[in-house]
Formats: sequence, structure tokens, C-alpha cells
Amino acid sequence: MQNNYYWSDNWSEDFYIELAKAGFISTSYDTKNGLVLLPELQHDYAVLDFENLHISKKVKKLLNKNNYELCINSRFNEVITKLNTQHKYNWLKNEYAELLTKLYTNNNKSNDFKVISVELICKDSTQLIAGEVGYIIANTYTSLSGFSSKEKKYANYGTLQLVLLAKYLQNNNFKFWNFGHPHMIYKKKLGCKTYTRNEFLQRWNNIISFEISN
Repeated sequence: MQNNYYWSDNWSEDFYIELAKAGFISTSYDTKNGLVLLPELQHDYAVLDFENLHISKKVKKLLNKNNYELCINSRFNEVITKLNTQHKYNWLKNEYAELLTKLYTNNNKSNDFKVISVELICKDSTQLIAGEVGYIIANTYTSLSGFSSKEKKYANYGTLQLVLLAKYLQNNNFKFWNFGHPHMIYKKKLGCKTYTRNEFLQRWNNIISFEISN
């Protein structure tokens, strides 16, 4: 419980799922011998309880435009491609991207673990404006990585995607949204609270073990 990062060359679906259920959030790391899985049991976690969701004035204006559509699992491969092209350092690549694609393809085989993609699409152009990938365990959602368009006309649409997803999760009776690392300012502005590792794991394990067993 003193460490946070571990590594493994095991890219199996079952291993990844068991890590996720235990509270690890896995990324990847380049070594001279190739890419390795980098599971992290974080020291702190950002958690959004939906009653704490904060919507800025700019996003409220965008909500009224109605020129967008939020979709789930409609353009998974395109989201993965966007993550690769928009992030200078992207850990969601090669073996990791292949693993997520396998997990996504096999979603119907598991009732308590599913990889999803989230897409914010412009209604007029059908352009993918913003999106992310993450996974559902029981009735919790964990973000992995996201992106948003750099075009000026789509300023704040990345935050709009987060707000719309939060509302979607709330409407579908999710318990909370696990954002992982709490250090990014946008998470606090959205309404996330920071949990220590022990606080998070106590809440996480209570929900995961109860929901999966039932």
C-alpha cells in the first residue's frame, strides 16, 4: 500500500479487468524492450458525485444551442485515432489500443465490465468534436483518456462533452464517476472531490463487491 505504480507484460483481457476491479487505473510505458502495462493504485482519486456537478455559464450557453449530439459506442475506432493524433505523448497505443479494442469487441461477454467510447458530434457536419474512452464496472464509470477539437469555433465543447456525459450517467443510475488523478484543474471546476487512496478504496470496494455479487 506504499507504492502506486507497478508494471507488467501481461496484456490479457482477464488480467486488465481484475486490475480495474481492484481500483487500479492502467496506462502504459515505453521501455527499450517494448511497451509495458503500467497499473497504478493512485494515492488520490478525483470523484464526481453528480449532485456536485458544476456547469459554467459558457457551457450553459452551449447547452442551449442544440447543434450537437452525444453518442455512446458509435465511433470507437475514430475516438482511438483522435487520441493518438491529438496527444503529443499518448500511452493509449499499440498493445494497449489493441487490448482496449478486444475488450470493447467482447463487451457482450461480461455483465459487470464494459469498455465504452463517448462521442460529441456536430449535427450539421457530423464531425467528431470531442470524446473519450473509459470503462463501466457495475454502476461506476472510470475515464481513461479524452480529447476535444482545437478549432476555435468548438471552444468549451470538450467541457460540454463532460457535462453531457455526467448527466447521462446520472440519468442511468450510476453511483459516481471516477476521474483518476485529481491534479487537473478542470476536474475540480467540474465538481470533483478528492479522495485519499484509503477513502476511495473503501467506497469503491463496497460498491463493486455488492453490485457484482448481486
